Amino acid sequence: MELLFLVLFSLHILKIETVAGQHWCYLSQKKEQPNCEDPRLWHTVNSNCKGIKQSPINIVTKNVIYDESLTPLHFVDYDVKGSSQWKIANNGHTVKVTLSTNPKIGGGGLIRKYKAVEFHLHWGVQDAQLYFPGSEHSIDGEKQAMELHIVHIREDALDLADAKNFADGIAVLAFFIQIGEENQNYATLISELDNIAVKGSSLQMEPLPLNSLLPPEYELEKYYRYEGSLTTPDCHETVIWTVFEKPIQLSLSQVSQFSTVHFGANNSTFMSENFRPAQFLNDRSVYWSSASSLLPPVKGLMSVLILPYILNSLFQ
Repeated sequence: MELLFLVLFSLHILKIETVAGQHWCYLSQKKEQPNCEDPRLWHTVNSNCKGIKQSPINIVTKNVIYDESLTPLHFVDYDVKGSSQWKIANNGHTVKVTLSTNPKIGGGGLIRKYKAVEFHLHWGVQDAQLYFPGSEHSIDGEKQAMELHIVHIREDALDLADAKNFADGIAVLAFFIQIGEENQNYATLISELDNIAVKGSSLQMEPLPLNSLLPPEYELEKYYRYEGSLTTPDCHETVIWTVFEKPIQLSLSQVSQFSTVHFGANNSTFMSENFRPAQFLNDRSVYWSSASSLLPPVKGLMSVLILPYILNSLFQ
């Protein structure tokens, strides 16, 4: 009996170690790491990943709900260049920048203020002269080249782990990045990529005003809002998502630079296609901050209503 207990206990420990040792990855890593758990199996790494409020999603514009409370967000200290440096790191999944100061957001239907703690990016892959998009969210099925996520936590939360204890603990601003004109505001960030080429590498970089990486504030009035999750394990479902319609522009050369870093060590797979596929919306609703582009203009609508009356009177 004692021997049987020891065998069962050993198997239990082995099972725990196996689950704990599971490594999640993106599909683009499977060739080099065939035993890693790609997005289809993230729920085996953390059960949150099979929840009913998962992100990202495909936003279907004909189904969004206009919400008049979604006024323009207030960006506090987004225009301030801090005095201390940012930490930029290759964490084996993305390029992540930890902020040294905490710019804040408020308004825009949020019932409290949130402080920015970090930002990171997701991108696709270049094949010859073609670039296959890598944004996580999509609008009516259309993805963009990249996506920037600025992660905020409740003003009263200590850190990201603490923020997960609140149902509304995390607020992420998502910005599409499309291929277009060269963007000099990203030059400092992109110039550091060579120095974080391998997993685990990091350095201190010159800080920037956070708003310099974004479209002008007056172009950020149109956005989508929904409740979702983090898009990597542990896929925690405490995130208020704000997905902006106005994209950031980077040149093809700038976008391609992100794929020069590696998922692992030197000579490992280049980091590309580091995005999670769209998840089911289930019973959630997606809200829209402006009815202007979804509803016909008043003048146009009046013309449609009056025209039949005019035609009818002419032929009587």
